[in-house]
Amino acid sequence: MLQCAFRVLLGLLVVSFTATAEVRPGRYNLAEVRDPATLETRVIEDWQQWGADTKFRRKLVEITVCEWWAGQKVRLPVTFLAPAKGGPCRNLLLGNTGVQLKPAVPTGATLRLLRDHGVGIVLIGMTSIDLMEPVGKLDVGMKVNFLKTKDARFTPAWIWGMSDMRALTAALTEKDVFQPGKVLATGGSKRGVGAAAAGIADDRFTAILPVVAPIIDSPGGPYVEGMMPVEITRANEQFLADLLADKVPNAPASARTPLISRQKARADERITVREARDAGWSEAEMKVACTAAWEVCRTTSYLPELKKRGLEIFYNQGSNDAVSPGLRELGLRFPDFPIYVVPGGHHGAAKEAGMKKQVGSLPEVDENLYAFGLHHFFGKRPMIAPPKITSHWDAATRRLQVTAKFPDNAEPQQNDLWWSVDRHPDYTLAMEYDAWESVPMKRTGPATFSGEATFSAKPRTLDVLTVHQHAAGGSTLTLSSSLLFLEVK
Repeated sequence: MLQCAFRVLLGLLVVSFTATAEVRPGRYNLAEVRDPATLETRVIEDWQQWGADTKFRRKLVEITVCEWWAGQKVRLPVTFLAPAKGGPCRNLLLGNTGVQLKPAVPTGATLRLLRDHGVGIVLIGMTSIDLMEPVGKLDVGMKVNFLKTKDARFTPAWIWGMSDMRALTAALTEKDVFQPGKVLATGGSKRGVGAAAAGIADDRFTAILPVVAPIIDSPGGPYVEGMMPVEITRANEQFLADLLADKVPNAPASARTPLISRQKARADERITVREARDAGWSEAEMKVACTAAWEVCRTTSYLPELKKRGLEIFYNQGSNDAVSPGLRELGLRFPDFPIYVVPGGHHGAAKEAGMKKQVGSLPEVDENLYAFGLHHFFGKRPMIAPPKITSHWDAATRRLQVTAKFPDNAEPQQNDLWWSVDRHPDYTLAMEYDAWESVPMKRTGPATFSGEATFSAKPRTLDVLTVHQHAAGGSTLTLSSSLLFLEVK
């Protein structure tokens, strides 16, 4: 029944924009995006030495991202970092930070790319709409304007993408410091949405590395609250009740409160069925809105154009992440999509939620940004093409054999087969706590690796991934196959 409900939900999310409904996906006016005259830049801290020595400099400004609707400007802080000496930076990494008016401090791969390779850094403040100025009014005005105009310009994804693009426009006004030929945008969650939207819309960006950001389906559920299939809603209610009774093996009872709080925070940024009906929307328009709200960051809708343009793409996702659903569909339709799916990986949550494998904080994900940066900016290491995977199920022995073959003849040094049995559908809370297991894979031929698993009982379904680590050029890249979904017969 839940699998059926999931298919119904997918049906809601693929309604064509050419339907009679008037709801429109958000669009960007690139002349508006690239106009430095409308930045209204306020310098908070001018260029000055940063760090214990004199090798690096930093500047903090505040810019106007846009006038979102008449009389309402959105302004955000931007931190610039660059080597103190030498010519303008030809490579630029654009990421994100908090919205406080204070200079950002880069860490991890971002700091390494600046410190060791002279990559210029641009960090724009970004957060959920309810915490952006004017706090308590911006999110309300966004929803009012969406309901009034039916234009998905008035959604979180649109403004997050606009923020990244305008930060780049601001950086390019610093001509003595930044003259990039290559620009890589990255970020996690909402910041990954911004990176994807910017990379899709603006050809000044040459690469994107979003982390725990939606690729193909809408994050967390329908954008119009109240359109989730009833079977999934009931399953989630039962899951919360089971948590209260401490009946969920992989989740602590303490997870109930943060899960409820998360759903409320998500709903507060979206419109409801009742609000849409009161505004005169039809059922068809509500269905279109569920897709249109996220179209600006739906990379799979633009892949042919992006490949032709040469945009390099590398997503890092969690298999158990409700914010980046649709991995089964992605694997079916786009098996060569460049991705690292972390088996059992979560989006991130309060400690009480018991989600221990939070993708954004994993060291290999930070290392992936460093490796991807070395590849994209300097060609110091290759990117590895996703492996082609095949599987064979032996019903008599209940044995699964999986083979991964690399089309570019890559030879990763570590290779593992991962699987999850009888997983729950996307958008169910139980899915976030589904267990994964693994075994090492063995090299069975040139650029070919195989692994097998034996099961004590016949599963109904199997979700399968292969994960590979490839060291080269002073960095280690971790990538995976696409997710393979098997209905065992």
